[in-house]
Order: sequence, then C-alpha cells, then structure tokens
Amino acid sequence: MLKVNDKAPDFTLTDDSGESFRLSDQAPEKVLLVFYPGDNTPVCTKQLCDYRDGLESFDDLGVKVVGISHDGAESHRKFREKHDLPFTLLTDPEFKVAALYDSKGMLGMKRSVFLVDQSMLIRYLHIESLALFRRRREEVLEAIENIN
Repeated sequence: MLKVNDKAPDFTLTDDSGESFRLSDQAPEKVLLVFYPGDNTPVCTKQLCDYRDGLESFDDLGVKVVGISHDGAESHRKFREKHDLPFTLLTDPEFKVAALYDSKGMLGMKRSVFLVDQSMLIRYLHIESLALFRRRREEVLEAIENIN
C-alpha cells in the first residue's frame, strides 16, 4: 500500500488526444492524479466537473489536474467536450497504473486522488472505499493548502 511521502510510481499513458503522458515529465508542476471508474457516469461526472469549476484554485497552488480511467481516448475526448473539461484525461485500459496506485478494484477502477509533488513524492492520497463517494474539490484543496 502506498503512503504519504512514498515515491510515486512513474508511468506513461496515452492521453485523450493520443499523445504520451509521462508523470515524471510534469515537473516543476505538482500533479493531482484523479482515478475514476468511467466517463459519463453520474458520480465521475460530478467529481470532474467540480474540479473543473475550481480549476483556478488548483492552478493558484501550482497543481495540474489529470484524470485517469480505463476508457479509451475517443471516449475521453467526447467526455471532455461534453462537459468542457480543461484538463488531460489518460487511458489505463488494462488497469496497470491503477494497480501501481492501489486503485484497481475487483470490478474495475477505484475512485482515488493522489497529489504528486515535483520530487515525485506522494504528498496526499485518498482512496474511496465505495465508488459512490468522491473527494469534493474543497476537501482536496484544503488538504493541499495544509501541505504547502
């Protein structure tokens, strides 16, 4: 199990435009990895739109929001367009990265949030026990502010 201050596992996944995204290439920004079960599902849509609506607060803290699910690039593109999501969505079709981040469940992707700093250290993490629940923007922002 990963813990706060553990080294974040590096990975490369394909984003919603078909480009490669490597976590270690994101420095000097901090990255908020948002693992979610699927595009256009009710709780996932609420969670990502909540983060979208407060994106300037994440920007002010130097945090780049990145979503990860098993859905493919085309699904992500449509989801981003439909909900005007201004951040990158990555595809993890075989749940390999989800497994590295303790976010692979018996029925697919667990809903979880990880803040990775510029040194590739996990500074915050929360893994939901039930996919019906989500970390609200205010909760995540408060946790990040308490770290800084």
